[in-house]
Amino acid sequence: MRKAIFFDRDGVLNFDHGDYVTCLDDFKILDGVGEALKYWKTKGYMFFVITNQAGINKGLYTHEALHGFHLALDAYLKAYEVAISEYYYSPYHPDFCNSLNRKPDSLLIERALAKHHIEASESWMVGDRDRDIEAAAKAGVRGIKVPVNDDLRKLLNSIC
Repeated sequence: MRKAIFFDRDGVLNFDHGDYVTCLDDFKILDGVGEALKYWKTKGYMFFVITNQAGINKGLYTHEALHGFHLALDAYLKAYEVAISEYYYSPYHPDFCNSLNRKPDSLLIERALAKHHIEASESWMVGDRDRDIEAAAKAGVRGIKVPVNDDLRKLLNSIC
């Protein structure tokens, strides 16, 4: 079985402005992301993004724009010889509809675990909100809550 680190996106991998990231110019990758993922790759971890993206449901940006943000992250990580194995996102907002895809529910993590044959007990979820940690617990994954917009290099020895 494999092991993985699941990341919330906004505030963990890229700067969270406190509002939605709606254009590529506002998508700023946080310090330490490349170095941290490169370190954890040497420990045998796969990487996934598990993110709520309710701005799509609100009409603030499109699925295509979101894909562009993820391509930018992929290009940045390529320089560190690491990659996100897959991006999972929920485009829904609770004001418009309910979805088990949306954190704090764990369906997106569970899909990744099953599809990629990942051992939940050997894996982690890194998030900046309680809902990230709740979703991890529901899926049987250990959770670490980090301060919003923090440097991931501070966590290097916490996960292993």
